[in-house]
Amino acid sequence: MLVITTGNGVHGFMLDPSVGEFVLTDKNMKVPKRGTIYAINEGYTHEWDPAVREYIENKKDPAKGKPYNARYVGSMVADVHRTIKYGGIFIYPATKSSPNGKLRLLYEGIPMAYIITEAGGAASNGKIPILDIQPKSIHERSPVFLGSKEDVEDVLEVIKKHENK
Repeated sequence: MLVITTGNGVHGFMLDPSVGEFVLTDKNMKVPKRGTIYAINEGYTHEWDPAVREYIENKKDPAKGKPYNARYVGSMVADVHRTIKYGGIFIYPATKSSPNGKLRLLYEGIPMAYIITEAGGAASNGKIPILDIQPKSIHERSPVFLGSKEDVEDVLEVIKKHENK
């Protein structure tokens, strides 16, 4: 599968091996406004800041609404593709051992943020939209929160609440 945007919608193409061509299969893909899936590497829970921990706990808690499903492949491309199709949120936060985040802006964060926002979703580093970041170095890293607009807004509210404490 190939997903592409040139700034005029997001389109998905599937390789048809019988003709050796990519065929348009998903025209004008849109991220649902809200999803039911979160994707984060929970193996690093002990390294998350309290805001990320609270957000994920809220997504698991039936007292806060229907719990979200955890789905994490460990491949940003696969996790973001699922997020485009079904909604929800992909999170790769800063951690104690990677305080600037682990994903690189120029070839992970910004390209995925561009596709997600072109499909109607949102992408942030926890403070500002990823597409507003002016990289200062080729390997600059950043936390990433991207996906359905309402899900990204929810995590940003939790982050803001913790900053105001």
